[in-house]
Amino acid sequence: MNRIPSLTATAVLLALALPFAVGAQQAAPKKKLYCWNEGGRKVCGDALPATAVDSARTEISSRSGLPLSQVGRALTPEERLAADQAARAARSAALAEEAKKRRDHAMAESYSTEEELRNSFQERIILLDETVKASQLGIEGRRQTLLSLLRKAGEAELGSKPVDKSLADNIRHQHDELLRQQDLLKQQLVERSLADEDLATALQRYQSMRKRPGQG
Repeated sequence: MNRIPSLTATAVLLALALPFAVGAQQAAPKKKLYCWNEGGRKVCGDALPATAVDSARTEISSRSGLPLSQVGRALTPEERLAADQAARAARSAALAEEAKKRRDHAMAESYSTEEELRNSFQERIILLDETVKASQLGIEGRRQTLLSLLRKAGEAELGSKPVDKSLADNIRHQHDELLRQQDLLKQQLVERSLADEDLATALQRYQSMRKRPGQG
């Protein structure tokens, strides 16, 4: 009569203790083995020393003996910088490609014909042509002014007279302005050339976007 309660109590205690035992077993960290190179030889151990933290290593399960993961060595500051730069360049390239796709889609939706697209670029091209022409006229006028001032200075020197300070200052000013306008004209000519290239590229993209499936 006394054994039945005793057995029942034991069973209850075992049932209560079982979840804690299972939980403790699950909570226990999986043991690993580490293998790394040290001084040209392979070293393995169940703990990773501080001297090997930055080394490339293989982490192995102590239960199965199978590799769990491969950990590369720590990068040098130069390598980290190069990796960061490469990642930024890749992100920038991806963003630029996405922006190009959006522009192409918007262009295909905005212009119903190639003629409309050409006309939109033509406005920009005409403006650039006018800007270049104005710069060329300005340079020619500045050159003539500078030549006139140089003649005056030359005549003064030929007459054994000193060149007036205001004349000399004006010559330097006109010369500096001439150089500045020439540099500006070079930039404008580059922009004008790029406008033709942009138009050709836009037409090519437009035709590609408008091409229907199945067409040659």
